[in-house]
Parts: sequence; C-alpha cells; structure tokens
Amino acid sequence: MRYFIKLSYNGAPFFGWQRQPKQCSVQEFLETALGTLLKEKVAITGCGRTDTGVHAREYYAHFDTEAHWESEQMKNFVYRLNALLPKEICIETIFSVADNAHARFDALSRTYRYYLNLCKDPFSYPFAYTFYRPLDVSLMNEAAALLLETDDFTSFSKVHTQVQNHICHVTVAEWRQEGNQLIFEITADRFLRNMVRAIVGTLLDVGLHKISISDFKEIILQKNRNNAGTSVPAHALFLEKIRYPFI
Repeated sequence: MRYFIKLSYNGAPFFGWQRQPKQCSVQEFLETALGTLLKEKVAITGCGRTDTGVHAREYYAHFDTEAHWESEQMKNFVYRLNALLPKEICIETIFSVADNAHARFDALSRTYRYYLNLCKDPFSYPFAYTFYRPLDVSLMNEAAALLLETDDFTSFSKVHTQVQNHICHVTVAEWRQEGNQLIFEITADRFLRNMVRAIVGTLLDVGLHKISISDFKEIILQKNRNNAGTSVPAHALFLEKIRYPFI
C-alpha cells in the first residue's frame, strides 16, 4: 500500500530535506524511524527539496509498505514515530492513497513565505531576517508582479544543478506588512534551488533603490544568476503549503 505522510520541520539542524552522504537530513531521520517501526527498509519520496536551514510548516512525502492500520492503530503508529524522531520534526498524520499517487509529481502548487523583521525582535529572530534599512515596499511589489509574466527563472537559480530546464509558473508573488514584519509570499508549480532566496535578495535591492523596475526586468531577461541580487539567509524561509488534487 502507498501512504502519504504530512509533516512539518524546523530546518535549522538539517542539510535540507534530501538524504546525502555524511550530512544529516530530514529524509534520513524519517526513513530510519519508519524502518525501525516497520522492521523493513523504507524509501521515502518527498514533495520536493528544501535547502539547508529552510523550514517547512507543511510537507508531504510518500512511502510503500505491506502494513495496514485501522484508525486507532494509525494514531498509535504516528505517536510512536514522533517519539523516535528529533524534536525538530513533527508528523501530523499518515493516510493511505492510490498506488500511483506521487508526493512530488502530483503537487499542483507550492507556496513559500520569507519573513523579514523591520526591527529587533527577541522572540522571532531565529525564524526571520532582521533588516533595518528602509524599503520601498510598493516598488518591491511592482517588481514582484513581473514574476507572474515570465516562465524562465534561470536568473534566480543556483548554477550547476541537475534540472533539465528552469521553467516555473508563478501565480502569486507579493509583499505584505504585518506589524513590524514584512512577509514575501510566492506560489508556483515548482521551484528551483535557491530560487526564492535569490528573488527576495533582488527585490530588496529594488526596495533600497539600488536597481530600478526596468533593471529587475532586464535581470530576468538576461538569464544570468550573477546579475541578480545576493541570496538572503535560509533561516527565514518557510515552505508553507502544498496543494494536491486529491487532498
């Protein structure tokens, strides 16, 4: 049977979601814990990669097993799984899906948010980037709207990756202010490595009047990562929402 896992994690101690040699990852901890409980080798497929230090409020993965649980048995299994996992990873639920359901390829969209503190905050600082310089948020939103008009995000992608293309379809890209915090929200069908952090860094340059709207548009058209802004720190980036046709 195939199961979906809905989880969340604080990415600070991990080198991203994906298992990699000699580095701790969310995937490795989850596969190890599942294997311990199920007494079999378990391979998990995630809905996508998150970079080192990036968090996920909502994340889905799938795995296959011969095990079958009734409702109360499943609750107990989730409880035992959470007990084995580090405190930075939380399993919300596990549920059965069709045998061909796929956590990555069936996802319709993904939503990220980047949190920017405009003043010192002793409570949110581990999960927000403190930025003291004044920003022209209206201009930043004007530039962000251009992201909905393009589909090639080469300029904001980490170089030398294994992806076949840099095509993404962005449906939401906007800044909003809540108290002393600016939040950038972006939704797309897929994201490239480092894409959101590079976009945010370049939009901050717009907000600082270091580059103009026309400069930002030209950066998109140039398809050269070197011309975009510096990537902002990972600790303020959250994968917030994954949308599926069957959830």
